[in-house]
Amino acid sequence: MFSAGALLITGGTGSFGNAVLGRFLESELREVRIFSRDEKKQDDMRKRYRHPKLKFFIGDVRDFAAVRSAMRGVDFVFHAAALKQVPSCEFYPLEAVKTNVLGTENVLEAAIENKVKRVVCLSTDKAVYPINAMGISKAMMEKVMVAKSRESCSTVICGTRYGNVMASRGSVIPLFVEQLQAREPLTVTDPSMTRFMMTLDDAVNLVLFAFQHGRPGEIFVQKAPAATIETLARALIELLGRNGHIVREIGTRHGEKLFEVLLSREEMACAEDLGEYFRIPPDLRDLNYGKFVESGEKKISHSIDYNSHNTTRLDLDGMKGLLLKLAFIRDLIEGRTAVPVD
Repeated sequence: MFSAGALLITGGTGSFGNAVLGRFLESELREVRIFSRDEKKQDDMRKRYRHPKLKFFIGDVRDFAAVRSAMRGVDFVFHAAALKQVPSCEFYPLEAVKTNVLGTENVLEAAIENKVKRVVCLSTDKAVYPINAMGISKAMMEKVMVAKSRESCSTVICGTRYGNVMASRGSVIPLFVEQLQAREPLTVTDPSMTRFMMTLDDAVNLVLFAFQHGRPGEIFVQKAPAATIETLARALIELLGRNGHIVREIGTRHGEKLFEVLLSREEMACAEDLGEYFRIPPDLRDLNYGKFVESGEKKISHSIDYNSHNTTRLDLDGMKGLLLKLAFIRDLIEGRTAVPVD
């Protein structure tokens, strides 16, 4: 798939970067570059893998010169660097803009300048009908990606969008596990709240599918099941043998939705169903205002969005089965580890 090229992963010390390395270090790639700000995480990763193909670059996607330097000689880019925590983006929205929007422009501009062959940008379901600063900045990131894809001749730029990646850093499953181990009440916001459920392997597979099949400006979405927060909490309690553990409802937090949306109804009207995935084509209208205000799409009026309320719903057994795909859950059950792996 990659021939003998070089791959750069921005934000590569995170959950996605670690999942990618587990697969690609033994591939035909001649080099995998990790670009991120955190020298401690880079050093931890260096010691963990001790692989000659793995190279590290300290820098911030906000700094165009640093990005351009790290991208020299690179053939492929996975752009995963982002500010992802909803509360911090709410308090510091301009920081979200600097990293998620302007940082993405830097990555794409550097990729075009260095004649990178393919770039895949990672987005989130929170970018669809966004109600918080993180989602708004990611929605703008997608718009930047589509706009840059129009300008690029030799660099194919496309994107992916996915929902809750189970057990990724900062997600709810590690929080619930920590609360269970500390014998503290599980804090559930709204029991009926639903979220898409994807494993890290699913996220990597989606990016690889986009890498192989993506055309300029397209966004790929993997069809995913969803579960209520109540079902997720009950599944973890039963799997870890904590029957009777107290669950406390705390109410919906600021910036949270009752359900998440992976495709808007406007996107569903034009999306291509590929079986396991949806392909969302870019809007390729030129800057002719008549095309925006004088004509519409009747299909949109009859479309519905693709959200975590109307997708396949996991019951308790289904949620348990999906959780058992996670190595750290299996390790917890078998007593091999006491805390989730970052």
